[in-house]
Amino acid sequence: MSTFDERENAFEAKYAHDAEMAFKASARRNKAIGQWAAALLGKTGDAVDAYAMEVISADFEEEGDEDVIRKLVRDLDGKATEAEIRTKMAAVMLEVKDKMVKEG
Repeated sequence: MSTFDERENAFEAKYAHDAEMAFKASARRNKAIGQWAAALLGKTGDAVDAYAMEVISADFEEEGDEDVIRKLVRDLDGKATEAEIRTKMAAVMLEVKDKMVKEG
C-alpha cells in the first residue's frame, strides 16, 4: 500500500469516527433536552424516559435540529419559548461534548 493510500484510509477513518461522534453527541443531547422538557411538562418516572425517546425519534424526520426544535416548541407551548429551547439545546450540547471528551 502506498503512502497516498494510507493517508486516504486515515482520512476516511477520521471522517467516519467524527460522524459517529457527532451522531452520538446529538442523541445524548436530545435525550437530555427531552428529560428537561419532560420536567417542564410535569412528567415523572417512566414517562420522562418515554418522552425523551420521542424527542430522540423526532430528530430522524429531517437533517439538522429543526425537527427537534419544532417538536419542543409545539409541546412546550407556554412553558418555554423557542429562544429558550435553542439556548438550552446549545448549552446541553456543550455539556455532552465535554463529557464525551472526558470519557475518551
